[in-house]
Amino acid sequence: MTVIIIACIVLVIILFVYLLMMLYPPFGGKTSYEKLAKQIHRSNYFKGRFFNTLPTSVSNGLGVTVSMMVKFIKGNPQGNPKEPLPVELVDPLFLKENQQDYVIWFGHSALLVVINGIKLLIDPMLGKSTSPFPFLGGKRYGRLPIEIENLPTIDAIILSHDHYDHLDYGSMLKLKEKVKHFFVPLGVGAHLERWGISQERITELDWWEEVIFQGLTLVCTPARHFSGRKFVDKEATLWGSWVISSEQTRLFFSGDSGYSPHFKEIGQKYGSFDMTLMECGQYDERWAGIHMYPEQTVQAQLDVKGKLMIPIHWGTFTLAFHDWTDPVERALKAAKEHDVQISTPRIGEIVWIRSSNYPVSTWWRELHRMN
Repeated sequence: MTVIIIACIVLVIILFVYLLMMLYPPFGGKTSYEKLAKQIHRSNYFKGRFFNTLPTSVSNGLGVTVSMMVKFIKGNPQGNPKEPLPVELVDPLFLKENQQDYVIWFGHSALLVVINGIKLLIDPMLGKSTSPFPFLGGKRYGRLPIEIENLPTIDAIILSHDHYDHLDYGSMLKLKEKVKHFFVPLGVGAHLERWGISQERITELDWWEEVIFQGLTLVCTPARHFSGRKFVDKEATLWGSWVISSEQTRLFFSGDSGYSPHFKEIGQKYGSFDMTLMECGQYDERWAGIHMYPEQTVQAQLDVKGKLMIPIHWGTFTLAFHDWTDPVERALKAAKEHDVQISTPRIGEIVWIRSSNYPVSTWWRELHRMN
């Protein structure tokens, strides 16, 4: 009788988890194999899963799990800022009227890019938590530079992949009526469709595919990472980086990526870049294949032939065990050693593309001195 009761409990739990993954909207949708098969042009897809061009794995096993649990329980006193971060508030009127080329960092990997007056939001995770359940997961350090409700009409959203710290259900619900079009790697469109965005407003691209949008050239380029929003869909959608260019401006967004030869390949094909937006945070030796150390970020900047680099994927959420300022400090040191130009804007601060004057303050150090 006891065995039967335990078996029933296990079955109920499995059924609950299955129904939760299928019915809970933040987990997103599912793209059919038939649809993907019609669009895939490269050899990085096999039996329903995408894969990296280099062998890439994340360390696992009992020993790794135990070591992570020990670090988690021990905690890191410097893992989060002790005070709210300084934020430059963005004037909605400025966003509506200014036609120059600029970038505004919203924290983590969320950015507003304006080129030729075309407004692009990149990975706009503007929610408070990097989890499908808002009461769990890493919490945002502070406020946004502008609330979603105050944003003007956005010409397009560009997504790098479907992880929760890049594609946020709550943000998309608020943004979807403000955005004209969505550009995503293969398969990611299924999540947007489930959330009420019509297929006609979504363009899905494979690596190296290009599209012209309102005079801009958008290219989905490779990255070394993985995807998935629930336990059963790992690598079911593609991940990528992006090249955005006009006649005068060329910009590169790295997405999430471990270091690999694809950076040099992108540089050879599309460089040089006036500005790059390069991942440099949330790294750990256990997942070094999918997130770069800051020194690798600087090398990737050299590989893609970038002129000015803004380090991203830090300063907003704690998703790894390092100090929250470690990414930018190490990036600055490596950039100085390799004579790489680096800009360190506050969240919300305007960075003008192709300008010789750009933000270089070490604002996070001032925050430390206050504590």
